[in-house]
Amino acid sequence: MVKRTYCSTSFSIREAREIVKDLFRPRQWIYWTDFLLSLGIGSACFGLARKVATPLSLFQGVLFVVSCIAYYRAASFIHELVHLRDGGFRGFKFAWNALCGIPFLMPSFLYRSHLAHHARKHYGTPDDGEYLPLATRPAREILRYLLQPLVIPALAVVRFLILAPIAWISPRFRRFVQQRASSLVMDPTYIRPVPTSQELRSWRVQEACCFLLALAVAVLLLIGRWRWSFLLQCYLTAVGVLILNHLRTLGAHRFRHGGEELTFVEQLLDSLNYPRHPLISELWAPVGLRFHALHHLFPSLPYHNLAAAHRRLMARLPADSPYRQTVSPGLLASLADLWRNARESAHAPGNGAGAAGGRLHDRRLPVSRLVDGRLVDGRLAEGGGLASDGDLADGRSPADDRLSTADRGASVSGVG
Repeated sequence: MVKRTYCSTSFSIREAREIVKDLFRPRQWIYWTDFLLSLGIGSACFGLARKVATPLSLFQGVLFVVSCIAYYRAASFIHELVHLRDGGFRGFKFAWNALCGIPFLMPSFLYRSHLAHHARKHYGTPDDGEYLPLATRPAREILRYLLQPLVIPALAVVRFLILAPIAWISPRFRRFVQQRASSLVMDPTYIRPVPTSQELRSWRVQEACCFLLALAVAVLLLIGRWRWSFLLQCYLTAVGVLILNHLRTLGAHRFRHGGEELTFVEQLLDSLNYPRHPLISELWAPVGLRFHALHHLFPSLPYHNLAAAHRRLMARLPADSPYRQTVSPGLLASLADLWRNARESAHAPGNGAGAAGGRLHDRRLPVSRLVDGRLVDGRLAEGGGLASDGDLADGRSPADDRLSTADRGASVSGVG
């Protein structure tokens, strides 16, 4: 059976926000330096592995691994782009798309659906494409998820080289592509809301750039200007980056919920932090992704301040605070726990839905509720909920800890 997590102590979102209120300002120079260095190291190692290193040598293998890790870090800034406000960061967003998003066929518009993953009414439900109840499904579903990186690179090429131009001339097919083939998500059955006219302006530009890039590469390969070995190296590098991200994703949450709406504390307890071994964890969970539970608590905290924020919260929150239950000893321990829960759930009597891979609706965690900014025994009361980007841009919030519009379930398609 899936283990249940209990917490009976008080927890104040307002108190936690007060502890980290001076850490919400992102520093542009850190973003630019980190991104450009990561992209530069990845590109240098990619080029050396292709032109200098002896094929299939240890040196080439090392260069390949380093290029995957560096490219993965550069690509992971797409997560920050979703939560950054435009003011002062438009240049960075443009540069990321031009240097990384479009060349990797993963432009930033594909990740706007990530906002639903932070909405209290959407998290863990079928409206959240970044969540699958893997802990309540057969273990083979985990393996199936880990096989996705083998086909995603080809799907990306098909999406932009073939589907995009068809969608431009067919309104019906365009709607299909927008809803079914335009999101970076875990759940392949996820249906994305149709983009707004405001979103479509940047969407079309990025999509057209990806199409032109894919077309140019295809032509250069067909006329013999580029060797097919280059395409093979691109594919293997993409698979390496995706495998890292898929493993990291499996360690981001406990994935114990089967589609029901969760309270704020349930969402927090379903998420994990990895403060230990920072040099290692930064390789597989870069750009602040190792503090995933903290990110769900305060989505607007810039990645370079998450470690400091975590240390403050651990030092100043009560010893029995629910936040402390989000700390994992390591990725391997989390993956082992996920695998064990999946195997036990599949063999649990009466768990037909889990064995069939369906979403479950009876695995709510017994937690506490928030009343006037404090948690007491019971369920989450009205007026308490997830801290939102709008509340946290400068570390301040409206009166008390009221839910923001996004946390009340606003449509993702309406987010500009």
